[in-house]
Amino acid sequence: MPNEYKKSDRLNNLSYAIRGPVFEKAQQLEAMGQKIINLNIGNPAPFGFDVPDEIVHDMILNLRNAQGYSHHLGIFPARKAIMHYTQQIGIKDVKMEDIFVGNGVSELIVMCMQALLNDGDEILIPSPDYPLWTTAVALSGGKPVHYMCDEASDWNPDVQDMESKITSKTKAIVIINPNNPTGAVYEKDVLKKIVALAEKHNLIVFSDEIYDKILYDGNVHVPAATLSEDVFFMTFGGLSKNYRAAGFRGGWVIPSGAKNKAKSFLEGLTLLASMRLCANVPTQYAIQTALGGYQSINDLVAEGGRLKKQRDLIYYKLTDIPGITCVKPKGSLYVFPKIDMKKFDIQNDEQFALDLLSEQKVFVVSGKGFNYNDGQHFRAVFLPEVDTLELATDKIAEFLDSRKIKTKTLVEA
Repeated sequence: MPNEYKKSDRLNNLSYAIRGPVFEKAQQLEAMGQKIINLNIGNPAPFGFDVPDEIVHDMILNLRNAQGYSHHLGIFPARKAIMHYTQQIGIKDVKMEDIFVGNGVSELIVMCMQALLNDGDEILIPSPDYPLWTTAVALSGGKPVHYMCDEASDWNPDVQDMESKITSKTKAIVIINPNNPTGAVYEKDVLKKIVALAEKHNLIVFSDEIYDKILYDGNVHVPAATLSEDVFFMTFGGLSKNYRAAGFRGGWVIPSGAKNKAKSFLEGLTLLASMRLCANVPTQYAIQTALGGYQSINDLVAEGGRLKKQRDLIYYKLTDIPGITCVKPKGSLYVFPKIDMKKFDIQNDEQFALDLLSEQKVFVVSGKGFNYNDGQHFRAVFLPEVDTLELATDKIAEFLDSRKIKTKTLVEA
């Protein structure tokens, strides 16, 4: 029998549930002609959220200029626009040569972990998290250590729990704000405590702020890097969500603060940026237009805007279902409801997601897929139109009703 070609041992315990077994089941059902309501992934374009015409127009005009490799850090106008953006939001002392442009934030996260980590180094990551962070750390030889976010405090990080998990091997703290999957927008006082913790223990802060403009009800996003010049920050942003350009794969990371402490790390990151030659160039020509033009996302999240309407509908419809509670999202594109499992004949959130898909053809992702292991949560995207969300939530209610545990009533003899 021939030897089997096996995957790397580093992949054995890694997963990406957003495209995991339930995703494969959904594909099977679609191949059989079944119509699936996809509430599983934050991909705006399939739901009619188009990239602004001005951005597409400028990409097209510059296609001939985008035929060759660019500078390994990114083209001049893109990095200049990102630098100007840091000035607008209050991140100090960022120079053009500091900024790295990448093929989406995902690529830059992986590159940062590869540039930083030795085997066994630890990174503090929120639970629940966007699972790419956990996977990128482990794939780079590090150990992801999850700190809790507190559902009772609008999903703000539990700073005491965070500090209790710092060891001599801890290298950095990851913040995801606004948060995926919970929709939390972190309070400024909580962010200050996290930054103070990073300063006290000499840790890097990796701040994933890809949803920084998707805010509801007057909530304000505070960039972590504006809170100290004595901590080294890496702030991530991009085109995927604010500008609905997920497929363009345009992202950036901004080093700031105590850059003098990070010379070696940044040299390593520069090496990795050089090895991939450059980020895709056509999308880089969209960055200046996106950051400098009319911010159409503001209309979508404002009162009467499409995203705001959809957020409100899914939140109120879900919380009307007996046995479901949910913290109202302040930002991003997601709800992260809790199912009172004592009321239903459901083993856990993974079984819920699989059975809901099989029976009602509604595709959500279990809380476990976001490294939140209480077995009672799921994430749903509210990108579909109101009519589709109405139908999806009705189907979730019907499914849960079918699983309701009947309570016995005592009849007196």
